[in-house]
Amino acid sequence: MSKQFEYFVVFAEMRTGSNFLEASLNEYSDLQCYGEAYNPHFVGHHNKDELFGVDKAQREISPLMLIERMKENSDGLPGFRFFNDHDPRVMEHVLKDPKCAKIILTRNPLDSYVSLKIAGQTGQWKLSDVKQRRSATVAFDREEFELHLAAKKAFQLEILKGMQVSGQTGFYVAYEDIGDVDVLNGMARFIGSDDQIDNTPNSVKKQNPSGLEEKVTNYDQMVKDLANIDHFGLSDTPNFEPRRGPGVPGFYLAAESPLLFIPVAAAPSDCVLDWLAELDDCKIEDLQTKLSQKKLRQWKRANPGHRSFTVIRHPLERAHRVFCKYILPKRDDKFSDPRKVMRNKYGVSVPGQGDLSGYTKTDHREAFGKFLEFLKGNLAGQSSIRIDAVWATQSALLQGASGVVLPDIILREDELNEGLNGPALAMGIEAGEMQSEPEVGPFSLGDIYDRELEKLAKAAYRKDYISFGFGDWSEG
Repeated sequence: MSKQFEYFVVFAEMRTGSNFLEASLNEYSDLQCYGEAYNPHFVGHHNKDELFGVDKAQREISPLMLIERMKENSDGLPGFRFFNDHDPRVMEHVLKDPKCAKIILTRNPLDSYVSLKIAGQTGQWKLSDVKQRRSATVAFDREEFELHLAAKKAFQLEILKGMQVSGQTGFYVAYEDIGDVDVLNGMARFIGSDDQIDNTPNSVKKQNPSGLEEKVTNYDQMVKDLANIDHFGLSDTPNFEPRRGPGVPGFYLAAESPLLFIPVAAAPSDCVLDWLAELDDCKIEDLQTKLSQKKLRQWKRANPGHRSFTVIRHPLERAHRVFCKYILPKRDDKFSDPRKVMRNKYGVSVPGQGDLSGYTKTDHREAFGKFLEFLKGNLAGQSSIRIDAVWATQSALLQGASGVVLPDIILREDELNEGLNGPALAMGIEAGEMQSEPEVGPFSLGDIYDRELEKLAKAAYRKDYISFGFGDWSEG
């Protein structure tokens, strides 16, 4: 037997044919599958409380002990079935372990959902003889199915990501193929078996062989409901941005009030800091910043009832501010090289040497439009220029911050006063009015705005438009 693997795991779900697959694996003389070894209600198989001397209590304390006992007490290669509600500590371990062979059993989620409902109604989870078969019909529930589908998708993505990160591969097998002897023999060879079988076992039978029309009472309604479910993730927003760190050194604490401000690059900041300083009658320099994560944790513990907040800006307006503040001016800074590449390769026609004399509103509209086109490609990972924080999506920046602290309040720029005064009053703080930040650049966004610019911004910042529910800038 190959020594590549020391044991195997069958990643599966309820009603995917895992009982049949286990019975098939146990037909091989050098393989032994021990059921759902980490089922929270039993050990291995129904009504069993221990396996190899490891009971549920011991398994809870030392979950990996059971795997070691399997390896020590099996003549061939041992394995077990693992579902998405089993011990997550074991999931983490086996995904990282290159000595564990991974079999991933899948089934059409609609079929597994209907089968699960029938089994729940009849109480029959395994069929050994057709004479004992119990039949039933069930009603399709859209919300229930969507939860079922989401759980299955999350489980499969976790398995896939775990193998990608650890540089491993698994043997994928569909429910429709578990009766194919050639596929089973191929699976056994993948695991490391020297044996092969000629027939599938007779100990387990398919429970519900009829079509869905005969199993589902509201079949026509089910078809209509399924038509509105996004099976292919068409509404998902692809995200190719690099993961961001939390950026804790850039957070601000009020001088005395229990308030934490989480700035977002190129979103309102100066006016918020003025407001935050005015709360405690101090200067901006008195606000605590350049924090470490340790210091932030200490502040949170010392200020029970504290509030954290962030402010976001409309994506089109934010992009225009970035363009006017960092791309248009000519200066020696970290944007010098990106600025040259944007001008020479992406047609962002900013004036050479930063000379704005003769730079017209038409020039500004054209250059900003090209910048938005560049952003679309850049944020999709299609350019050689880094995705800088000042034009990264606000979603990505806040996802990074959430690794340390989730903001209690996410405010849009146009709702600052109302949004911040409420929490301040709730904490007994009398807050003043916040002044809006003036626009920057030779021309305002209103001077050049048109529907095409909005379209370009939506293409670049689709994630932010969807995540935060932004409408057109002209409607704000």
